[in-house]
Amino acid sequence: MTQTIRKAVFPVAGMGTRFLPATKANPKEMLPIVDKPLIQYAVEEAIAAGVTELIFVTSSSKRAIEDHFDRNFELEHELEQRGKQTLLDIVHDILPSGVNCVYIRQPEALGLGHAVLCAKSVVGEDPFAVILADDLIDGDGQGCLAQMAALFAERQCSLLGVEEVDPQETDKYGIVRLGEEGQRQGRVEQIVEKPRVDEAPSNMAVVGRYILTPRIFALLENTRKGAGGEIQLTDAIADLLEEETVLAYPFRGQRYDCGSKIGYLKATVEYALKHPQLRGEFLQYLRGFCLPAD
Repeated sequence: MTQTIRKAVFPVAGMGTRFLPATKANPKEMLPIVDKPLIQYAVEEAIAAGVTELIFVTSSSKRAIEDHFDRNFELEHELEQRGKQTLLDIVHDILPSGVNCVYIRQPEALGLGHAVLCAKSVVGEDPFAVILADDLIDGDGQGCLAQMAALFAERQCSLLGVEEVDPQETDKYGIVRLGEEGQRQGRVEQIVEKPRVDEAPSNMAVVGRYILTPRIFALLENTRKGAGGEIQLTDAIADLLEEETVLAYPFRGQRYDCGSKIGYLKATVEYALKHPQLRGEFLQYLRGFCLPAD
């Protein structure tokens, strides 16, 4: 029987220390890109790929995420009374009907692998996606996860979203080596978490999008702490390679590393330039700012 991706895990328990003090009381996933928080872009990407069950692995400081995807009857009533139908529609459309949210607490900050393992009881025996909201991906006409879900429907195996990175920055990513003489898309033969530049098997990096079979949970249960003293998803995937086919998928689209300040700023500027209500005025401002009159 052909399986499809209906569940997505969003590990959102991290502290976001690189954006302090902005993230002292506000989750990093709630930082806005123009007029939507990062987590909403990630959720919209998942829903566009056919996901109907959103599984958030959270911590005690992430209540704002739950509130964002919940109903706010007081706000809705106020907008309705003021006749602000457009804004009311925007609020209603944050979470379409037929899509469910599940929230699971990660009791300790033990790494991405542990966060994914926390979702085991909800995912069960189904294949599932993992989306890191920090990696905002503007798909080329089709969302990154939708691209991967289409390939999963055909191949029925685990997939890793990858892209080429600067060879001098391999120590920031999980890096893969592919079979068949290093072709850009193909079977993963090796994966290493944050290798030193001189030890990296390639410059092909895994960037915040995964489709995994449920076998990964049993492997995570036996994964010891790795890089950074954390339970690394990369290490469990390395074990998965020994048992199942795992494919690297070089997605179509532009990725913004919104876990870094410069990536976040680039995304804000470029998404503003695509915004139908803001583009003209913002472009005019940028031209004046970058090319001041003599």
